[in-house]
Amino acid sequence: MYLPKGFEETRVDVLHDLIRAHPLGTLVTLNANGLNANHIPFEVDGAPGPYGLLRGHVARANPVWQDCAATSQALAIFHGPQAYISPSWYPTKLETGMVVPTWNYVVVHAHGELRAIDDREWLRNLVRSLTKTHEANRNEPWQMSDAPADYIEKQLGAIVGLELTITRLEGKWKVSQNRPTHDRAQLILELSEEGGESSVAMAKLMEKQANDAR
Repeated sequence: MYLPKGFEETRVDVLHDLIRAHPLGTLVTLNANGLNANHIPFEVDGAPGPYGLLRGHVARANPVWQDCAATSQALAIFHGPQAYISPSWYPTKLETGMVVPTWNYVVVHAHGELRAIDDREWLRNLVRSLTKTHEANRNEPWQMSDAPADYIEKQLGAIVGLELTITRLEGKWKVSQNRPTHDRAQLILELSEEGGESSVAMAKLMEKQANDAR
């Protein structure tokens, strides 16, 4: 990933927080047919240090878990807020006209060693953990015990676990840090007024970045 120093985010806790907030990762692997991409919800664990590990699962019919035997290197990509930035929003446009369109975005790349785990109890614990996390804010959270035990056993038999031990963790926070303060302030206002989940999320992130820098 092209990563200018001004856009680099290296704090592991910040990178893990983004993964937790946007857990659907794109897992990129290499097999005999070339590059392969799968979209998998992961959970991130801070241990072992320094970067932790990712856990997820795929359908047993998905050959990606069998590719682990051929090559263990993989890349998981997680996307955070993103938004188009119009040059018409910059106060600098009126001052010099020297502005162009761009795109703000936040992304985490987790490189590491991938292994498949075909263990029923490991999978049961993973599914229980993922369910607890993603059902936590619901009025009536679903839990595994809500389904018939034999049905759960059948479903567990139809999946295989994946665990990626992270050996390199990169974060790119392209949130207009290279613009003057008055341009950034106007962008936050414009994105907030534009509305939409992604634009508002980007505005809040830019505001947090500005406050943290003070």
